[in-house]
Amino acid sequence: MSASLMSGAPGGGRFAGVRKIAVFRPNAVGDFVFALPALHALKRAYPDAELVLLGLPWHAAFLEGRPGPVDRVIAVPPMAGVGLPPDVPDGGAAQRFVRAMRGEGFDIACQMYGGGRYSNPLVASFGARLTIGFRADGAPPLDRCVRHAEPNNRRLALLEVAALAGACEVTLGQELAVTPADRDEAARVLSESGAGPVLPPLVLLQPGSTDPRRCWPAASFAAVGDALARMGAQVAVNGTAAEAPLVGRVTDAMEARAIDLSGKLGLGGLCALIEGAACVVSNDTGPLHLALAIGTPAVGMFWLTNLIDGTPLRQGLLRAALSLRQECPECGAPNLSSRCAHDASFVADVPVGQVVAMAAEILHARRGGVA
Repeated sequence: MSASLMSGAPGGGRFAGVRKIAVFRPNAVGDFVFALPALHALKRAYPDAELVLLGLPWHAAFLEGRPGPVDRVIAVPPMAGVGLPPDVPDGGAAQRFVRAMRGEGFDIACQMYGGGRYSNPLVASFGARLTIGFRADGAPPLDRCVRHAEPNNRRLALLEVAALAGACEVTLGQELAVTPADRDEAARVLSESGAGPVLPPLVLLQPGSTDPRRCWPAASFAAVGDALARMGAQVAVNGTAAEAPLVGRVTDAMEARAIDLSGKLGLGGLCALIEGAACVVSNDTGPLHLALAIGTPAVGMFWLTNLIDGTPLRQGLLRAALSLRQECPECGAPNLSSRCAHDASFVADVPVGQVVAMAAEILHARRGGVA
């Protein structure tokens, strides 16, 4: 560690001479949202430093021109142990990437990507004057580490990493900015949907997830959509293009008319739609966490430990409908500390009535200007 950096107090003081910070976190939408409080804390601690997110191509596209703590994105190529299985050759991608990162001249490099078995040696090789991050048992050390543990509140854990660099200030407020381009995209997609004028309150249903174990049944989403439509809400159902059949099962099962948005919105347009919604009803997946970062109240279906991982700092925004199931519905194997081979839903037993009541509470509060 550089002597100039040592002028900062390790117990929470800021370090001197910091001009460029790297944050290594090349993963998915929800994982990016979990990191936002830590990214904001780093930017507040070092407002004059360039904050560079070492992420994925989607980060670069999404964050281009978007106000926020990230100044620049560098896409991380697939490498052994990071994006590729540990025993798969990467064709020299790791060596080329390390050379480029050493050329950046980072003052602080933050490892916010797992327990560090593969990512800690990679981040240490960047040549930063200070390296910080997670460390699981048996993983190589960095200059300063936080123990990697699961389950935990990921936002708080990432804030612990940021605190190792003296970034301790946390502000509770909107974490993700929505841009005029986002709003233009959402307005265009709604206009092209043929739904006619979309009158508030708008409720967005998100029935998909990359993990099928987190998926609440389509019939349950349809029942919630109909109940909220009877309360005067306009219902839209979102999903990726690959999730179009699932979205179709929800809209086909509804008696009320719903807007099918599957495959129609980019990530920015989705943010704008969420911003304009009165409520989001979602599985534990990226759009739910986008809503919480933007400041839109949401009902989320969670399985047990996932709620510990995903609880937002602004807890008043989230109504969590929780399943306490521990055993796989197919084979009966416990899944708390290990995962069986089945993909059956672990949240199917969340009652429809509970979700309707939570969403209705949000709609009532929004009409009264409370939530």
